[in-house]
Amino acid sequence: QVQLVESGGGLVQAGGSLRLSCVVSGNMFSINVMGWYRQAPGKQRELVADITWDGSTNYADSVKGRFTISRDNAKNMMSLQMNSLKPEDTADYYCNAKKRLNPRHEYWGQGTQVTVSS
Repeated sequence: QVQLVESGGGLVQAGGSLRLSCVVSGNMFSINVMGWYRQAPGKQRELVADITWDGSTNYADSVKGRFTISRDNAKNMMSLQMNSLKPEDTADYYCNAKKRLNPRHEYWGQGTQVTVSS
């Protein structure tokens, strides 16, 4: 069984930065793609960025050039560096991990709140 725990959310002014972290407990090798999703009030959850085991990344257009996703498989961690934050980045951010052998089997963290004030 895999568990995901996020940290690093908070309140920041527009233009500021935050770094989110996701710690994985359990068998990290059983996971391939990991990602960050976000959900703003009244909106659907959306993919922010994801990263494969070997480091290939994918970003939503809205965060390209501002956010950087990374992972350290040896330390069972994934991070999201968020720079030049905008009020529209305000949301609950969730860590996600998909099983290597069955990507439809996925795990979610409990979420961490990010609020960007204008």
